[in-house]
Amino acid sequence: MATSSNSSKKTMSSSPSSAGRPPQGVKFARRTSSGRVMSLSRDDDLDMSGEFSGENDYINYTVMMPPTPDNQPMAGSSGAGTASDSKTDGPGPYGPSRFGAESRRGGDDDGGADSEAAKADRRMSVMNSSNNKSILLRSQTGDFDHNRWLFETKGTYGIGNAYWSEKQENKYGPEVEMSMQDFIDKPWKPLTRKVKIPPAILSPYRLLVVIRLIVLFLFLLWRVQNPNPDAMWLWGMSIVCEIWFAFSWILDILPKQNPINRATDLDALRDKFEQPSPTNPTGRSDLPGVDVFISTADAEKEPPLVTANTILSVLAAQYPVEKLSCYISDDGGAILTFEAMAEAVNFAEVWVPFCRKHEIEPRNPDSYFNSKVDPTKNKKRPDFVKDRRWIKREYDEFKVRINGLPDVIRKRSEMYNSREDVNERKLSKERSIGGGGDGAEPADGEASNVTKATWMADGTHWPGTWLEPCADHKKGDHAGILQVMSKVPEMEAVMGFPDEKKLDFTGVDIRVPMFAYVSREKRPGYDHNKKAGAMNAMVRASAILSNGPFILNLDCDHYIYNSLAIREGMCFMMDRGGDRICYIQFPQRFEGIDPSDRYANHNTVFFDGNMRALDGLQGPVYVGTGCMFRRFALYGFHPPRANEYLGMFGTIKAPAPNYHEIEAQLEADPDLPDSEKQPLATHPDLGLPKKFGNSQMFTDSIGVAEYHGRPLADHSSVKNGRPPGALLEPRPPLDAPTVAEAVAVISCWYEDKTEWGDRIGWIYGSVTEDVVTGYRMHNRGWRSVYCITKRDAFRGTAPINLTDRLHQVLRWATGSVEIFYSRNNAFLACRRLKFLQRIAYLNVGIYPFTSIFLVVYCFLPALCLFTGQFIVAGLSVPFLIYLLIITICLCLLSLLEVRWSGIGLEEWWRNEQFWLIGGTSAHLVAVIQGLLKVVAGIEIHFTLTSKSTAEDEEDIYADLYVVKWTSLFLMPLTIIIINIIAMVIGISRTLYEVIPQWNKLLGGLFFSFWVLAHMYPFMKGLMGRRGRIPTIVYVWAGLLAIIISLLWIVINPPNGVNLNNQGMQI
Repeated sequence: MATSSNSSKKTMSSSPSSAGRPPQGVKFARRTSSGRVMSLSRDDDLDMSGEFSGENDYINYTVMMPPTPDNQPMAGSSGAGTASDSKTDGPGPYGPSRFGAESRRGGDDDGGADSEAAKADRRMSVMNSSNNKSILLRSQTGDFDHNRWLFETKGTYGIGNAYWSEKQENKYGPEVEMSMQDFIDKPWKPLTRKVKIPPAILSPYRLLVVIRLIVLFLFLLWRVQNPNPDAMWLWGMSIVCEIWFAFSWILDILPKQNPINRATDLDALRDKFEQPSPTNPTGRSDLPGVDVFISTADAEKEPPLVTANTILSVLAAQYPVEKLSCYISDDGGAILTFEAMAEAVNFAEVWVPFCRKHEIEPRNPDSYFNSKVDPTKNKKRPDFVKDRRWIKREYDEFKVRINGLPDVIRKRSEMYNSREDVNERKLSKERSIGGGGDGAEPADGEASNVTKATWMADGTHWPGTWLEPCADHKKGDHAGILQVMSKVPEMEAVMGFPDEKKLDFTGVDIRVPMFAYVSREKRPGYDHNKKAGAMNAMVRASAILSNGPFILNLDCDHYIYNSLAIREGMCFMMDRGGDRICYIQFPQRFEGIDPSDRYANHNTVFFDGNMRALDGLQGPVYVGTGCMFRRFALYGFHPPRANEYLGMFGTIKAPAPNYHEIEAQLEADPDLPDSEKQPLATHPDLGLPKKFGNSQMFTDSIGVAEYHGRPLADHSSVKNGRPPGALLEPRPPLDAPTVAEAVAVISCWYEDKTEWGDRIGWIYGSVTEDVVTGYRMHNRGWRSVYCITKRDAFRGTAPINLTDRLHQVLRWATGSVEIFYSRNNAFLACRRLKFLQRIAYLNVGIYPFTSIFLVVYCFLPALCLFTGQFIVAGLSVPFLIYLLIITICLCLLSLLEVRWSGIGLEEWWRNEQFWLIGGTSAHLVAVIQGLLKVVAGIEIHFTLTSKSTAEDEEDIYADLYVVKWTSLFLMPLTIIIINIIAMVIGISRTLYEVIPQWNKLLGGLFFSFWVLAHMYPFMKGLMGRRGRIPTIVYVWAGLLAIIISLLWIVINPPNGVNLNNQGMQI
């Protein structure tokens, strides 16, 4: 409440000279319960005079603080108290305002004769007057508690989503009707955001990179200008190796200058796509469909139980059931995998609802039941323990059935084959009688003409590979198989009910996503292109059956560890700008790795360092599994918008031409002259795909997949979007013609005279088809995103045995060498690839060649110790200073990289150790194999990495200690033995020399120790569990010692020894 004193009014209105006096300030007062007015102003004589004072700016005004609810004034109070009592129930001291509190100005007790209209006019005049603005501003000072004033006077806050009174009497506008519902709709929110690395970490990191570059240049310049005249051959080899190492380090460090983190908002995704709205009244999911691809090829090396657990984790993922489809590609066509998948789908009918009911994580049953955490943590339903005990028993029975399938299939096949044999004998006897024979049955030892077939449970022949291979039923020669094992789920949720034989699924959706088994046709004479060909067959089959606009690719041993992982990836695809993303790469996380991670199996330096840094450029590379693709991008099309990077270092950014629109214009105007109908793209990768095959159903699905994969056009910043509610229609049920068409597109002849594997789908021609496929997409202008979730998205297994690990690295390195010698070399990339992204792809193809220089450099310390020389003339001060600065910079860079990537120092050191082990073994062999393929055309073949566990069930790390001899061990073993021998020889020579050269000995010993320290995991792996050195190591060491001794005598004969053609004379 606010009143002005009558005396002040009369004085200001009657005295003309009052305008010249400084006006008095605003005074705040409060009426007590006794009716006395108590001043609350800090300064009663506030001087407001000055240049800001005006004629009507200030008035002598008293703001009356109203009484609190627990301190009401006495009824019948006189004076101002009467005025206060008459207005305590009013909305406030000011007139109505659309965005302010409804208030009114009182205190005019002598205005009782005024009408209500006059009072309203007076209130509106106060609100509309220029003087009122200064009053409202003064009401926000520290002396006046506005919130308390609103509470004590029951004043309103106006309109908004923070407060709304349903008893509002005033209308806001002549024809505007408003309610709280108008404020319920949440504002538009992005689904993802970038989280930049703190400048306190990134700026010093970049500065150290520049410093080390300068120091490296100066060091190499000094090395070139200061040769060692006593050992020019040592100096020459070392300087060449050091220059290559500097070049390799530059290729590795440049793409790491802009690492970023990303975060997703799953609540915003749910609010945008799965909440009731005018376009979606029922709140049905408007998310696009996702097809999950799982690949397997050998049931012996990839156990069906592991694959079945992966399938179960996919079927139980937290994604709309009607939008999720799962496919498994069995490239071996094994009946064991087929029947194991049928068992898995059967078990999924109880496992999937159990996971939904109790929010189980992870949803791989084997991983869940073997987890060491308390299963009852955060579980509140009283029947959880009973349900878990029941489902655990069901899973144990499921495992027993899976483990017993080989015997069941074999016995079943023997039974049917024996029956067929008996029938054949009867027919043979009948034919013999009809032909005039004696009708004698063939002897038991006589060979039967009945083929030993493999039989299915329904009594029919298995169309795939048989247990006893024969024509049309062996690996590389069998028919195509497609079996939809679980039907397309209904659009509406199907709730469960109490069941005495099963669990109580009341109120739980019991639907299971669609699952299909696929085994493409294979025939002799066709190049089936290994895994890439199998993936392309699944792409075509899934386009016919479900046509999900997004494809999640998983290995058979990589299961979904975070049931929300698909939603996390969908946040990026459905966000603004998501139509330019070709794939979402998730980091690979592994289980079953030894605690010390002896062979750097976790590979965290790559997945948490390099990949995070590439995310700040054009996106991470595709690493073969844990990747969500945009189907339209896999078909070889261009992004809707792309940029070209011009200039020497790609610093000039310009919009790229849209070839889709240009080609559409050319097709629409066939009268153009031939000179204007030249190929649009100057680069082979920029051509548009046209040859998809002869399936019209597949061709029609391309446009549908592109449209369904667009983000929602719910904001002006979203380009190339689709309207909300466009994906609410149910999928049509599968019929026989559709399934028949899907079988046709997985035939071995379908890809003839098409662009599959060249421009469409997974790219052929390399054992690392994953990197090439991602490179082609980036080269067309697409970008990718690296999605690191708080809870690991996927987990898998990795080989912990040294031999298996080296063979895995060999395959990767060989693929990189193939890329370097192919047209997929980043040197040949188009202008749509960013400069630093091009550098990263160059490093992918070049890094195996570092092994040549690395092997030479690992022998240099031994050569120095043998000869008594060093790579420099002496350990001079400049050499030591340069070496110290380079080492300090490297250590500081590593520490900062550890900070922004989140890896541990031990993980970084393990990576450094295995870099040298792999570089001197697998990488070197990969370079040789790549050269043989290019020069001599010798094809490279690899075997699958075994996913089976060790035979010793008591020790899960038993494989770590198994020594499997391979030729890859020869070079690292030679380096170790020669360095040890050289250290012994060097120390012995120096001790017995007349003038010992300790500086050269220390230099050689330091570098030899550096080599042996990196080789320590390799030596530990050779010694096995008991620490015994294998006999072959002693044999190899003896041979090397003899060879080195003879060579040294020939190269540097001792005094008094002459070598001639006849032999050695003393």
